[in-house]
Amino acid sequence: MNSRARAIPILKKSTPLMKEIALHWMRRDMRLHDNRTLFSALKSGLPVLSAFLFDEEILRRLDNTQDRRVSFIHHRTLALRNEIRGLGGELLVGHGTPREVWASWIQLLASKGFAVKEVHVGRDYEPYAQERDQSLAAWFDEQGVAFRGTKDSVIFEKSEVTKDDGKPYTVFTPYSKKWRKALEPKDYDLAPSVEALAQATLIGTSELGDLVPPSLKSMGFEDVWEEGTWMPPITVANRVLRDYGEHRDFPALPGTSRLSMHLRFGTISIREALRQGLKVSEKWTTELIWRDFYQAIVYHFPHSATDSFRPAYDAIPWINDEVQFDAWCQGKTGYPMVDAGMRELLQTGFMHNRVRMVVASFLCKHLLIDWRWGERFFARHLLDFDLASNAGGWQWAAGSGCDAAPYFRVFNPSSQLQKFDKDLIYVRKWVPEYGSATYPKPIVDHAMARVRAIETYRSVLKPNPA
Repeated sequence: MNSRARAIPILKKSTPLMKEIALHWMRRDMRLHDNRTLFSALKSGLPVLSAFLFDEEILRRLDNTQDRRVSFIHHRTLALRNEIRGLGGELLVGHGTPREVWASWIQLLASKGFAVKEVHVGRDYEPYAQERDQSLAAWFDEQGVAFRGTKDSVIFEKSEVTKDDGKPYTVFTPYSKKWRKALEPKDYDLAPSVEALAQATLIGTSELGDLVPPSLKSMGFEDVWEEGTWMPPITVANRVLRDYGEHRDFPALPGTSRLSMHLRFGTISIREALRQGLKVSEKWTTELIWRDFYQAIVYHFPHSATDSFRPAYDAIPWINDEVQFDAWCQGKTGYPMVDAGMRELLQTGFMHNRVRMVVASFLCKHLLIDWRWGERFFARHLLDFDLASNAGGWQWAAGSGCDAAPYFRVFNPSSQLQKFDKDLIYVRKWVPEYGSATYPKPIVDHAMARVRAIETYRSVLKPNPA
């Protein structure tokens, strides 16, 4: 999709007769309940208006017009708009580059007699978000608008959990221990944002008129929303979490929370998720700590989003066989757990976490294909795609990331199958032809591939003396 260039309007300066307001820019916090960013705007003492922006800088990277994530977000914005309207407010919905949309919004509001005094956002730690927000903060300052960030999508952010010398952790286990030690009840207190909304002065349709949100079609996408089909539930039963430590590695069992998409877009609160985990499952709580860890890594080491966290690994001579990569993408490698995982991803937008590790290791180690190829494929298809976690997980599999394990860890996909799906329940669900003459032979021999991977890695990372 090509973004059509639009002229940015010349902004009118506010006058003493204009009414000052605060805007809540909704991003990774697509909910009203326990929304710290919204609560921050409501505490400003100013009338409040909410806004959501379909960022063209992000949308133009998506090459699938039927991207289910965009449909989900669009339907979610419309639902939130109705909720807010029911309380007497409004949700502005725009599409374009952030600078041009914000310029048009400020101009629109000025024409209605409102001067934007504050913009409240939940902080985002990804490289693009950091660059965008720094640029916008400077621009807002020129307009006389305060740009205020709030911690909402993580429990601990940036440098709240560091080594004793203030440096960021680069290995998970000591980070996790420090995280748990630092945790206090205030860190997962719920913000009374819904209660505050009911008492606040909101800017609504009576002041703004009936503003029409952009359609999916106008943004270059098709509506593929199907209520109750591919969207996972927004809650998880306590019994699932109680058995999480025992069942989470078995893809045929309903042993995981399936909340990752909701945590990604903030349709549920990370603090509510943590409160449930602390009561029921230490193992599940650990998975939430992993989210914080990867967000901290991408914040402190932004290069790790696109390049190896350990630069030495960028010298690995990947084979990058496109035919074998295509077989991996289609789930036709001849290794049933790998194939089942890839087909589950293609059909549902989801893949079990144990299987994610197996398919990622297979691509990087067995096929010696650059982890970035796999990372981009996951980014295109995963409903719960999160840059920090996706890049972190792929680099964990490739050995180039934040992991204390040596590079010669190579998952055996056959032994993983025997251990975690020995009855082939998961495999037969996604690979019904397994065991028949139509199922492909393995595209690579495990024993050979393991030796080749270790020797290739060693040649770069631990070269033999001359």
